[in-house]
Amino acid sequence: MNVAYFDCPAGVAGDMCLGALLDLGVPRDYLQSQLAKLGIGEEFELTTETVQRKGQQGLKAEVRLRDRHSYHHRHWPEIAEQICAADLPNRARDWSLKVFETLAIAEGAVHGIEPEKVHFHEVGAVDALVDIVGTCLGLDYLDVSYIYCSALPTGGGTVKAAHGRLPVPVPAVLQLCQMYRVPLYSNGIEKELVTPTGAALVCALSKEFGAPPAMTLQRVGLGAGSQELPLPNLLRLWLGTLPNSAETTTAKTIVELQTQLDDMTPQALSYTLEQLYATGAIEVFCQPITMKKSRLGVLLTVLCPPSAETACVQTLFRETTTLGLRRQVQERYILEREIKTIATPFGEVRVKVAAHQGQRLNVQPEYEDCAALARQHQCPWQVVYQEALAAAQRQWPLG
Repeated sequence: MNVAYFDCPAGVAGDMCLGALLDLGVPRDYLQSQLAKLGIGEEFELTTETVQRKGQQGLKAEVRLRDRHSYHHRHWPEIAEQICAADLPNRARDWSLKVFETLAIAEGAVHGIEPEKVHFHEVGAVDALVDIVGTCLGLDYLDVSYIYCSALPTGGGTVKAAHGRLPVPVPAVLQLCQMYRVPLYSNGIEKELVTPTGAALVCALSKEFGAPPAMTLQRVGLGAGSQELPLPNLLRLWLGTLPNSAETTTAKTIVELQTQLDDMTPQALSYTLEQLYATGAIEVFCQPITMKKSRLGVLLTVLCPPSAETACVQTLFRETTTLGLRRQVQERYILEREIKTIATPFGEVRVKVAAHQGQRLNVQPEYEDCAALARQHQCPWQVVYQEALAAAQRQWPLG
């Protein structure tokens, strides 16, 4: 299981992430062809150059616009539509949406407006689309399962931006660091070291900030920044694998969304549950509750992977009468699972086989397969299920 660690002694920016991934072996032609699916293939060229930073070699990635007029402002919904319309790998698409949504939420908080109304400036330009979507494509290409990041240097001084000159860290970066509880420190360099694009990438994608996880290091990619600094201006992207024990015991991140409802019909609620499962929710359940003024209501809870959070939130707002949602990120331990097929006198049944550290702990026939065979043979579901369970336990004994 591959793991990536963003080591950021000189900060992090979108072009540095791209350079590090290209240095790790992600083909530039692959990124260029995938990014062209966004409908911007004629507007830019992705170039690379090997450079020296304080005697260390790194790869400098640059997005060269063929027409400077293509550098125009975009809103978050426009960017989301553009990404969803592109035929990108699913994980790269979901990561890209999450990064831009994270940035929209931070910018909205800074300006006091809803994320959907955020009018991006630099972030909405072609080069930022390339940096963010390209980074997500590269991580997906390397089959990275877990992403971690070091503490971030604050930098200092001021920087020119669309709204005028701003102090460093710029407001969006400070908001992101506050939202994600990013550990910060000063390395004494009075420059902009962390850009909003770079901060959004590591905040939205990282599982944790701090020291590197226990890992077997395979390669290191060095992405060069543009500025000359007192230390090597390089983002060091470590690529490795988790130890076998870590793969089976590491807690998995899951998002819990909750809202209470007292003005929906059961039919509408049932349809909402179907849509949430279709969207990617892992589990959806309802609990009866008594609300203020003794009104009877329902507490709706959705458990989903981070990659499906945006889609689940959109489904809840679209299909229910809620005016707001509560969100919390949790960790859960899950068993390793495989879907196998077992032959029974009634027909084939899929079986879920669960194990922990190589020890088989549970086998469970799939309900739908048993139900379909029970209908076909006009016999009780329990008969089919017990036959499948006995066959599975003989084939894959526990322990």
